[in-house]
Amino acid sequence: MADKYELLPGTLDLLVLRVLRRGELHGWGITSKLEQLSKSALQVDEGSLYPSLYRMEDKGWIEAEWKLTENNRRAKYYSLTRAGRKQLETEQKLWDRTSAVIALVLESA
Repeated sequence: MADKYELLPGTLDLLVLRVLRRGELHGWGITSKLEQLSKSALQVDEGSLYPSLYRMEDKGWIEAEWKLTENNRRAKYYSLTRAGRKQLETEQKLWDRTSAVIALVLESA
C-alpha cells in the first residue's frame, strides 16, 4: 500500500488543471484520476476539491456543464478554458522553479 501524502498548500489547483488538460471530468472523476496517477498516494476529499473547483470556475480557468454520467446520473462536468490552459502553464513554471530552489537548498545543506 502506498504512503498517503497531504497536498502542499497551493498545489491542488495545479493538479486539477493538469488532470483537466486531458478532457472534461466530473468531481469524482477528478479525484479518481488524481488517486490513479499518484498510485493511491494522494486522496483529495470533497471538502478540498469543490471549493477549489468553484474558485477556479469564478476565475474563468474552468467551466462547468451538467451532463449525465455513464451511470445515468446528473453530474457537473468540468473542463479547462483558454484562460485555464494559460494558468496551468504559469502554475507549472512556478512549481518547477520552486521545486528546483528547494532541491538546491536540500542538496546544499
